[in-house]
Amino acid sequence: MSLYKRPESELEFQENFSQKKPLMSDSEAFYESARCLFCYDAPCISACPTGIDIPLFIKQIQSKNTSGAAATIFDTNWLGNACGKICPTGVLCEGACVHNHQDVPPIQIGRLQNYATEKAMSQNSLHFTPGEANGKKIALVGAGPASIACACELRILGYHVDIFEAKDKPTGLTVFGIAPYKITNDEVLDEFNYLQSQLGFNVIYNNPIISKNDIKQLENDYEAIFIGVGIGSTASLNLQGEKLNGVVGAVEWIEELRMNHHNVVVPDRVLVIGGGNTAMDAASEAARMGATEVTLAYRRDKMSMSAYDFEHKLAVSAGVRSIFQAQPVAILGEHEVTGVQFVKTLNIEGKLAYVDGSEFDIPCDLVIKATGQGKQVKFLQLISDLSLDSKNRIVVDPTSYQTSNPKYFAGGDVVNGGAEVVNAAFEGKMAAIGIHNKLSI
Repeated sequence: MSLYKRPESELEFQENFSQKKPLMSDSEAFYESARCLFCYDAPCISACPTGIDIPLFIKQIQSKNTSGAAATIFDTNWLGNACGKICPTGVLCEGACVHNHQDVPPIQIGRLQNYATEKAMSQNSLHFTPGEANGKKIALVGAGPASIACACELRILGYHVDIFEAKDKPTGLTVFGIAPYKITNDEVLDEFNYLQSQLGFNVIYNNPIISKNDIKQLENDYEAIFIGVGIGSTASLNLQGEKLNGVVGAVEWIEELRMNHHNVVVPDRVLVIGGGNTAMDAASEAARMGATEVTLAYRRDKMSMSAYDFEHKLAVSAGVRSIFQAQPVAILGEHEVTGVQFVKTLNIEGKLAYVDGSEFDIPCDLVIKATGQGKQVKFLQLISDLSLDSKNRIVVDPTSYQTSNPKYFAGGDVVNGGAEVVNAAFEGKMAAIGIHNKLSI
C-alpha cells in the first residue's frame, strides 16, 4: 500500500514532494550560525569542491550581514543558491564538520548557504557588474550548470557570451533531472534569471549544435568555445522486451515529472532497475506519485551501490522495497510491459556469477531503467582533434580545462562523467579563467 495519495492537483503534488531542505527563517539562521566554531583551517572548506569560505559566510550571517555572506558564496560558486539545496552536504561540507566527532549534529551548512543567497536575491541587495567589454566573443554549447558558471565568470572578465541551448529552458539537469523534493523549478530558474539579469549573458534556446556546418560557424564567429553539453540519454540494457510500452529511462522519466508534475500518470506497480543516486530518486518519486508497489532491483549487494546511503534510506522511507543480487535478463510482455525476469547473482572475487535455476519474475506496469547514461559521442565527433578517454569523456588540462583542440574548453558531466552540480560549477568557472588566460597572451 502506498504511503502517499496520488496527487491530483499542484498543491497535492507539492505536499507529496515537500522540500528536504526548506528555507530557514531569520531566527533559525541566526541560532544555527551561532553553533559554528569558525575553525582555523576548516575541514568544511576542503570538503567543498568549489572551496567556499564557509566559516566566513556563516560569521557574516551571524553578524546579520546576509548580503556579504551571499557575496562570499557567489564569488566562489555562481550556483551557490541551488547548491545549498541539492549538494550532498552530508558527504561533503557537513560530513567534514568537526561537530561530527563530538556526537553533535553538524552545522546545516547547505541550508545556511541557501538562506543567505535566497535573501540577497529576493531583496536585490547584491549586485554583479560585467567587466569592461574587451571585444571578444565566446560561445558556450549547452546551458547547464558548467556553462552558466563559465558564462558568469566570462562576463565579469568582459567577454560577450552566447550560450546555445537545444531545449527551451536553461540549467540542464538542475531543472530537468533533480528530484522535485530537493529543489523546485521556480528556485532553479529564479537563480538563473537573477544571474542573467545582472551579468547579461545571452542564451539562444531551441538551437542544438548538430552538424559540422554548425561547428564551423561557431569556430569562425567566436574566439573560443566552451563545451558544457553534459551526458546523454539513458543507456540501453540490450534486453528482450526493452522496446515495450511502459519501459522508460530514468532521466527521461524524471524530466517528464519535473515538467508536468501531477499530470504525470504513474501505474500501481513500478520497478526501478539500478543502484545509483538516479535510481533512488526515480524510486522515491514513483512512490510519492502514489504507486502502490515500488521495487528497486540491483544486480549486486547493497554495499556495492554507487548511491549515497542517505539517498537509499530516503527511498526506503517513502515505501520503496529493495531487492539485491538480482540481474534482469528479460522484460516481459507483448505490447505493454507486464514484468521483468531476473536471475539471482553471487559475488565471487569481485565478479558477478549467476545462480543456475534461480530465475524469478517481478510483475510490474512500469519499468524505469536507471542504468547510466550514454555520452554525447555523436556531437563530440563533429569536433576535429578532440581527444576522448576510454569512457568517451573529453580529456582536458586539469588546470585550464582546455581540450586537445586549443579552440575548445570543456567542463561538467562531459568531462567528469556525471558528478554533482557543484563540480560542474567549479569546472565551468575554472574553464572561464583558462579561456581568459589563453586569450590574454
